[in-house]
Amino acid sequence: MATSPFEGLKPEILWKYFEDLTRIPHCSKNEAASAKYVMEQAKAKGCQAEQDGVGNVVVRVPASKGKEGAPTVVLQGHLDMVGEKDTNSSHDFDKDPIPVIRDGDWLTADGTTLGADNGVGLAASLALMDDPGSVHGPLELLFTVDEETGLNGAMGIPAGFVKGKILLNLDTEEDGSVYVGCAGGNDTLARLPIQREAAEGEAFEVKVSGLKGGHSGLDINLGRGNAIKVLGWYLDRLRREVQDDLKLVAFAGGDKHNAISREAGASILLPAGQKAKAEEVLAKIQGDLKAAFSKTDEGAKIEMVSAKATQKPLTKDSRDKFLYMVMAMPHGVITMSQDVAGLVETSTNLAVAKLEDRQGVFHESSRSSVAPLLAQAQDEIIALTRLAGAEPEDGGGYPGWQPNMDSNVLARAKAVHEKVTGKVPEVKAVHAGLECGIIGEKMGGMDMISLGPQIEWPHSPSERVKIDSVERFYSFLKALLEDLSGT
Repeated sequence: MATSPFEGLKPEILWKYFEDLTRIPHCSKNEAASAKYVMEQAKAKGCQAEQDGVGNVVVRVPASKGKEGAPTVVLQGHLDMVGEKDTNSSHDFDKDPIPVIRDGDWLTADGTTLGADNGVGLAASLALMDDPGSVHGPLELLFTVDEETGLNGAMGIPAGFVKGKILLNLDTEEDGSVYVGCAGGNDTLARLPIQREAAEGEAFEVKVSGLKGGHSGLDINLGRGNAIKVLGWYLDRLRREVQDDLKLVAFAGGDKHNAISREAGASILLPAGQKAKAEEVLAKIQGDLKAAFSKTDEGAKIEMVSAKATQKPLTKDSRDKFLYMVMAMPHGVITMSQDVAGLVETSTNLAVAKLEDRQGVFHESSRSSVAPLLAQAQDEIIALTRLAGAEPEDGGGYPGWQPNMDSNVLARAKAVHEKVTGKVPEVKAVHAGLECGIIGEKMGGMDMISLGPQIEWPHSPSERVKIDSVERFYSFLKALLEDLSGT
């Protein structure tokens, strides 16, 4: 009989809740079942639970005996996860449990995202409802929805939904660190009108795969390939090599604004006799991929197979404009921080490029810890799209979280972390969106930090969480809550 990947893991109470969450479908915009689970667990433990109009849940946990006068602490995480899987995976995120596996010192999943982002943080909050070893003042466990697609749950929290003025966000992913700031972000959409025409030719499918992808904020500095850009690179070169005889029928890459595109595909038509030339160009590009991404995406590959065209191809003018946009739309780090060594200050991710029946659609997701630079990045993207004849639109954004190095909670967290682990934590800011900026702005006057275990490669099927870091994270969290209850 197969051994459960959770067998023997400590702290048992936390892992029990995380295991439950892996069995409940809870990708973004499909969090109803996980919200229901949280409210049922709260009721079973005698805690009050409330849900707002957008689906966020708050659970109010009474203080430990003798700690009723301590300040209320808000513990916050998000109910949703990113659903990414390998091409050959048959997993259905709407109904299947996550196929969790243990790989040495790590928990991961078989061909899918694990949901440790933010399932471990949620499990830690839930564990505090009935952990006999925890000592704390009044707690408000805030579970938000739809974080991964744009922090939408946090955006919709009504004023006064939580009362506490201390916020511990449990959604960072680096053991031994405490985070005190995050980037703001915005999305830019662009729609390029296209025309199609009847044409003859031999049909082929072109596919880019084997890239690692990753989080568009946390991993943007790693230099990993973007499948959209790689596919555009090949098609643009092929267009030139076959004397403009390339007919573009379909193109699709990326589907989430906060993930670096791992795979992309296109459908093309070529005149009879041009297959050999296309294969020659493909072989050259494959060699270029190895040279460009040997350290970051060693499995990157591009393939071409015979197929059947399902619709008319683009006209030459529409094809050129679409491919020019794929080539020209920016992707990657724009500036590094002048204040924090090694921190990406401004970046942008070409998240989506696809052809629909009558338009090409592009989605850029930009981030910066400096608001004017974020605005500049979007302005430049808009200018580029207009040059191509596309219609840009602002897809919305969210505020950053300005670090407060004089924070009382930060000072206490540093002292507690050293006491629990023997090490002073690194104090950092993250090039990703955290809900702290939004919640702090809405509720006003909150003292906030963010903490979490070691989670690597979130938003990709390589996502994994280091087992022993979870125990350290939970011990640190409990000790910090006990310290804060003494004020």
